Amino acid sequence: MTSLLTRVKSKMSIFAHRKARGILDGEYGSVFRGRSLDFDDLRAYVPGDEVRDIDWKASARHGSPLIKRYVAVRRQTLMLIADTGRNMAAGSRDGEPKKDIAVMALGVMAYLAHRHGDVVGLVCGDAFGSRTIPAKAGEAHLERLLQEVHSRVSLDSGPSRLEEQLRHVARTVKGRNLLFVVADELAADPGLEHVLRRLRAQHEILWLTIRDADLAGAGPAEGAFSVADASPLPSRIAESSGVAAAYATATAGRDAGRHAMLRSVGISEGHVANSQEVMTELFALLERHRRAG
Repeated sequence: MTSLLTRVKSKMSIFAHRKARGILDGEYGSVFRGRSLDFDDLRAYVPGDEVRDIDWKASARHGSPLIKRYVAVRRQTLMLIADTGRNMAAGSRDGEPKKDIAVMALGVMAYLAHRHGDVVGLVCGDAFGSRTIPAKAGEAHLERLLQEVHSRVSLDSGPSRLEEQLRHVARTVKGRNLLFVVADELAADPGLEHVLRRLRAQHEILWLTIRDADLAGAGPAEGAFSVADASPLPSRIAESSGVAAAYATATAGRDAGRHAMLRSVGISEGHVANSQEVMTELFALLERHRRAG
């Protein structure tokens, strides 16, 4: 059986020639450019030092100006944050299983990190809990991460609740990392916004949303059901203009609320409806993040 990482690498090679892949590599590298420093210690201020590096609280205690000294961090950490609840067992807007799209997106980002010499970890789970695989290097490790996501998503998984995974990251992930979050079309929520603000103060965050099936369009196939509660999905919603319009209005409002929440906390968001869109959307997402920074 072909490994999941092999499929990712094959998709990347098909997507673009060497020059285009080099540009994508460069966009990934720009996420940490100028920010890859960790605090080391304090030293006395000398003329010519940056005023912005003065630790004012420590200086007040010491009685003279003290400068924060930093050391370069050569290896960065990419943490993949994935919803593996049963929402991801559903189909996307284009009919492809969401979990397959998620694995492709996570794999592309993980492989870009690997090519840059960075280490990659994973936090995944559902409403009942989260699982962490610590960051390591190597393609065998990346394959393990992708298999973990792929195998955990099923109709028997717990309900999806990404806020649980994000709170787990806030409690357990130390240092300054790049968080790559993959989820479906979440609604904005005060609790979710609060934890995102906390995480954004510490980490760089990229967010990729996988589009839900569009019930107001052609509608689901006969016999389709909701993965959340196994209730049947109406197959003729589009035949009622009033119901279709109300559905479209509700989904547009949910999306607008999520966009506003992420924008307010400084998180760049991308959207995909199938795995074919992953490469181009990740390129655009990395570019937006670089320009916003």
